[in-house]
Amino acid sequence: MAKNAAKLVLEPIRLSGRNRIVIDKTMPSIDGGLFAVKRIESESIPVETWVLADGHDQLAVRLQWRRRFEPTWKESPMKLRWNDEWLGEFLPDGIGYWEYNVSAWVDGFLSWRYGFIRKLNDGQDPQLELLIGANLVEEASTRAPVHDAALLLDWAGVLRDAHRDTKLRADLALSERVLELVHRYPDRSLATTLDQWVPVLVERERAIFGAWYEFFPRSWGANPGEHGTFKTSQRLLPEIARMGFSIVYLPPIHPIGVHFRKGKNNALRAEPDDVGSPWAIGSHEGGHKDVNPRLGTHKDFQDFIWAAGENNLEVAMDIAFQCAPDHPYVKQHPQWFKWRPDGTVQYAENPPKKYQDILPFNFETEDWEALWHELRSVFLFWIQHGVKIFRVDNPHTKPVEFWRWCITTIKEKHPEVLFLAEAFTRPKMKYRLAKSGFTQGYTYFTWRNSKEELTSYVRELTQSDVKETFFPNFWPNTPDILHDYLVHGGRAGHIIRVILAATLSSNWGMYGPVLELFERTPTPGKEEYYNNEKYQLRWWDWETEGNLKNLIARINQIRKDNRALQRTTNITFCETDNPFIIAYLKSTPDLSNQVLTVVNLDYANVQQGMVTLPLDKMGLPSSEPYLVQDMLPPYVGTLPTANYLWRGVRNFVKLDPVDGLPAHVFRVFREHRREADFDYWA
Repeated sequence: MAKNAAKLVLEPIRLSGRNRIVIDKTMPSIDGGLFAVKRIESESIPVETWVLADGHDQLAVRLQWRRRFEPTWKESPMKLRWNDEWLGEFLPDGIGYWEYNVSAWVDGFLSWRYGFIRKLNDGQDPQLELLIGANLVEEASTRAPVHDAALLLDWAGVLRDAHRDTKLRADLALSERVLELVHRYPDRSLATTLDQWVPVLVERERAIFGAWYEFFPRSWGANPGEHGTFKTSQRLLPEIARMGFSIVYLPPIHPIGVHFRKGKNNALRAEPDDVGSPWAIGSHEGGHKDVNPRLGTHKDFQDFIWAAGENNLEVAMDIAFQCAPDHPYVKQHPQWFKWRPDGTVQYAENPPKKYQDILPFNFETEDWEALWHELRSVFLFWIQHGVKIFRVDNPHTKPVEFWRWCITTIKEKHPEVLFLAEAFTRPKMKYRLAKSGFTQGYTYFTWRNSKEELTSYVRELTQSDVKETFFPNFWPNTPDILHDYLVHGGRAGHIIRVILAATLSSNWGMYGPVLELFERTPTPGKEEYYNNEKYQLRWWDWETEGNLKNLIARINQIRKDNRALQRTTNITFCETDNPFIIAYLKSTPDLSNQVLTVVNLDYANVQQGMVTLPLDKMGLPSSEPYLVQDMLPPYVGTLPTANYLWRGVRNFVKLDPVDGLPAHVFRVFREHRREADFDYWA
């Protein structure tokens, strides 16, 4: 028994012992290739690998890639940087799932060539080495097609012919044409490849750059007090587009439960005219594949999607996998829910919070496969109706393996579909959801308000492995969240949080129109809005004096005009000598577009100080003046920009949040500009 066991252990070692190459580390890769690395279409994917072999032989390393399930690989050579580190890159030609691999082997011909050169330089007799080289060239001919094989055999014959001039034979052996043709047909019989191909998910551009606008259609009726519909709320779309948003996000549009319906401000008892929470999904009128009749019909919803498209907007739909007590699922599939000893269904709780109008699914049900397939079919149903973006409510309360299966199988057929995880939960859970397939995730931005908090958090998102899978989305507010900073910060506080969200992250969103109207009355004892739209209709005067619509439009336009702001991980924080002033630089890889944002985090007081720029990283000389153009000038009326000449690494800023604006958004120019080139100089 022991002998047989030993044989089983030694057998694979003996069989693989001739493979001398070790591929020690490959990047990017997540958990050994268990999860897909995320990248964006039209962007090449750099790959770094550590390749080791005993001795001093020369190595050949190839990067291979293919779309998942394709039978053949594309391939390109990797280049040695230094210290056994090899670099390569590939460019996928479409969105969806891809995979890459690394293949490496000892390059016999290159190793011989390297040694041959050294021996020639040492004055050694080349005859034996030329015979060895001839054998290697001849071996390459056995792997080549007829025409190239004939040429290789001719060369091998010349190298063997001792009657020919030795220098002529040596020059041929070392020629680039011989090297190129031999390398075209390498001996890969002892090549080492990765144990597991590395998966890559290539997303469309909207995954990494977008601006979300959330509103409740039911609050936009034709007249005050009337329930809004998809038709009546279409009138918002042109203005949302003018404000620069790319995605309009609607809370759940399904029938709302009647049993245990919540009243205004989450009251346990609803009055007859209370509309209930859209997240209490399902009634006798239908469930997750149906539309609340008070909003309209399926056709009305599709017309809304079409109208949004006419305004260059995409519609994001909220998917909340939970049910009201009178959802059809409760009667049709009682096994999908937890039942208490008194015969009632277990409703959702997060003590001390109780959600009597919501029933969670029981993912431990023995009928879990049917449950999984039904929930996935909800996404597929709405995809067929034209929805390509989903905001998923509380995904952290469902098994992550369900999400990995659900999203992966959907994106295999619909790679253009995006998923935003609304998960205000533990960091490791948020990041695991991203690994499991969610395109974007909500963040803790709302609760990061000081300079230290913001700097530390953004560095976590952009300078760790998190960046490989987690695309953050910064929201200053949501229907559930009204932070004290907004409550006490007033108009200036709202502006600060908008500018931070829109320039720190390439994805940002806001719940309107409460934000642009800077409504900030909290529910006593809670971090949420009073008279919350989640539970009642509201009537909004979108043209209230002092609203922030034009400012938000300007910020979004700046984002569209500056490629540097369309990514998140390209951020560098700049030193300031004032704890209330935060400054950060974003640059494109070629430095052609560089944006410096400087924000006063104190919404009540003027703050001033010096900002230190990394001129060497910016490609700017330390001795020459350079132009910074404020694209968000506070005092110039209708003029879109104000221009300043700065010198050196340290420059002065002063920001007045009350009588001006609490931020500068500078474009920094590398090329020389004259005053005459611009309309306005401050």
